[in-house]
Amino acid sequence: MATSTIPELITHKGCRMIKGIHHPHEVDQIQDLELRDSDVFVVTYPKSGTIWMQQILLALKSKGNEDSVQSVERVSTKDTLNNWDLVPWIEGPGKVLEFVKAESPRHNVTHLLYHLMPQELSRRRGKVIYVARNPKDILVSFYYFHKMLSELETPKSFDEFFDKFIIGDVFSAAVFGGSWFEHVKSWFSHKDDIDMLFLTYEEMIQDLQTVVRRTAEFLGADLTQDQLNSVVKQSTFKNMKQNPRANYEKMDGNLINHQEGRFMRKGTIGDWKNHFTVAQSERFDKVFKQEMKDFPVSFIWDIQEIS
Repeated sequence: MATSTIPELITHKGCRMIKGIHHPHEVDQIQDLELRDSDVFVVTYPKSGTIWMQQILLALKSKGNEDSVQSVERVSTKDTLNNWDLVPWIEGPGKVLEFVKAESPRHNVTHLLYHLMPQELSRRRGKVIYVARNPKDILVSFYYFHKMLSELETPKSFDEFFDKFIIGDVFSAAVFGGSWFEHVKSWFSHKDDIDMLFLTYEEMIQDLQTVVRRTAEFLGADLTQDQLNSVVKQSTFKNMKQNPRANYEKMDGNLINHQEGRFMRKGTIGDWKNHFTVAQSERFDKVFKQEMKDFPVSFIWDIQEIS
């Protein structure tokens, strides 16, 4: 039986990174980037709706015209452009240089903490869309994600992963810092200092139409109602799951073990109830209350709360 290689972690400016995946000298360059007013960064902790918002941004940019996105594919040197090619991670290898050379509007996603992002954000240059998700559901989704992605250490058990998550000891190829609590607080504490739209994953499930409209207004996108309706239709979880550009099922099999499940798994609220014990839920609630006592961020924890 083949043995899995545990990723080697390095610490840089108080944040953990995976050696060979992220390069500290490139991450350092992000802070000094010159921004344009039209720049947009979608910021998330992993498994919080990153690829969902990638899809919404692309659909808004094309005014709901899916053919215009496909036309970009036809002129690309790649066989197929995926959403992560069109709205890339700013912290990815070589992405800083691509960002500098890119035409406006430049749309990127990131899992970075606030202090590692461009300083010009604090001068209200560029925009930030932060998407938060209830951390109990993130924990479950992240557990299955660790089992799929070859760059991550496969959890020995859900109980072990629970313990690591609750103390911020999980890591991934895309996570800097590890702690969900620190990530949310890092950005929420600066929400009034930068041009930010704060959304939740649960809002996207509850009322996608309103989220798309608010996002369009935040970006200054001028769409007709029919165009907005088209954006919403293209961005439903059900349709994204069938969209090869959005569902990540074309990602290299050396990176993702597709036999372990689908990248887009359930897209629901409250799946944590199928995994947490009563004791684990109570322990999590206690930690959440302590960590977030000074940060008034509220979540929907059960799909029945919106039914």
